[in-house]
Amino acid sequence: MTPQKQFTAYLTMLRNDFVRIIRIWSQTLLPPVVTTSLYFIVFGTFIGSQLAPIHGLQYIQFIVPGLIMMSVITSSYMNTVSTFYFAKWTHTLDEILVSPMPNWLVVAGFVSGGVMRGLLVGVLVAVVGLFFTHLTIFNLAALILALVLTSILFSLAGLINGALAKSFDGISIVPTFVLTPLTYLGGIFYSIQQFPPFWQKVSLFNPILYMVNAFRWGFFGISDINIGTCFAVLLGFIALFIGVVLFFFRRGIGVKN
Repeated sequence: MTPQKQFTAYLTMLRNDFVRIIRIWSQTLLPPVVTTSLYFIVFGTFIGSQLAPIHGLQYIQFIVPGLIMMSVITSSYMNTVSTFYFAKWTHTLDEILVSPMPNWLVVAGFVSGGVMRGLLVGVLVAVVGLFFTHLTIFNLAALILALVLTSILFSLAGLINGALAKSFDGISIVPTFVLTPLTYLGGIFYSIQQFPPFWQKVSLFNPILYMVNAFRWGFFGISDINIGTCFAVLLGFIALFIGVVLFFFRRGIGVKN
């Protein structure tokens, strides 16, 4: 395929995903906004008003970046895993694979769809957050970079889950038993500096902690972890997952029947 045809194929996949996301917005965009609004009300307004500031921030301010990131992670992951598995189930994926599109372009198309949904949800949740508190931006470039890289990472993770899933139940196991616990323990609602030294070290094994802190640093310039380390972890996992996904496509693992 010529570069122009590759670009056209990529835009076609992206457009199809965008149309699907908008068409069923009540399933793709509304639920995370409603859920996060409840977090703002319960944890931020009711409970947060009784808690001491963290790093000089009101509690609701402190948790807003984490709640945005949580929505982005979940939306990016679920978009890719559901879209890819549905494509396998309906054999739409077979039609894509027999096309002249190279594997990397197919991966880019699916991942970009997850990133698109994640960013749309992130923006909507951020707008809702402005109704509860005011936000400042310390470093816009770091904020956007953390958001995009995290969305790419979990779109790739969703693609891996979609490839390995054997049934519709299989696409819900990882989000339920892995993603949700790691997210809630990823520093969204607390600073690890509030922990004893031992549990601070244990928390460092949670990769989501680095993403939340990188995003919070973009807003307020505060982080429990060195910002360079945060982005290094993000880039390292992205490189690893890209390698795994391309290996699956090359060998046909979870991709070809």
